[in-house]
Amino acid sequence: MKTVLIYSGGMDSTVLLYDLLFNRGHEVKCLSINYGQRHSVELEHAKAICQELGVEHRIADLTSLKEFLKGSSQTDDSVEVPEGHYAEESMKLTIVPNRNMLMLAVAAAWAISIKADAIAYAPHAGDHAIYPDCRPEFTEALSQAIALADWHKVELIRPFIGMTKGEVAKLGVTLNVPFEKTWSCYKGGEVHCGKCGTCVERKEALAEAGNDPTVYE
Repeated sequence: MKTVLIYSGGMDSTVLLYDLLFNRGHEVKCLSINYGQRHSVELEHAKAICQELGVEHRIADLTSLKEFLKGSSQTDDSVEVPEGHYAEESMKLTIVPNRNMLMLAVAAAWAISIKADAIAYAPHAGDHAIYPDCRPEFTEALSQAIALADWHKVELIRPFIGMTKGEVAKLGVTLNVPFEKTWSCYKGGEVHCGKCGTCVERKEALAEAGNDPTVYE
């Protein structure tokens, strides 16, 4: 199966990349999106991992949309990245308006143009409470819309939708995913801050999996 993977270079999408390649036998092409995110360092991590695996990797430049994505700590320089756990109300500041729909729209266009069979991305159960565009209802609606977008039908695959991040991390351990080469931190920088919501979530998940090679501040 030929699959376009929305690939950030983070731990979840990297586990999905390894799962598609080595468990499911897909022919994978990776798509990263530069939407002007504060942590654009993730794109370099995505590129490096794809090069190591010999997987085609493209970056779509959507940085001109940054001015339309105000109010998020990831795309609005006037908003600080909140620290703490994702369960905290302040973490809603990390939501990028309509991000997943934008990403899926670009991925669908590429998938249709190259006659791919599927698009894959890696939302998990832990995302549902804080990110509306990671909920099963959203992905079901988008799946139907993508199927109607062209005469060439493309399936939307999201195999982690019912899994916790800890379960995703455990799967990654079985697949020998190089977690030390992935990037999660919303602050960017040289090493993970260890304090923002995604760093805290990363720590918990990798601790549950019994393998955290991440360097934190």
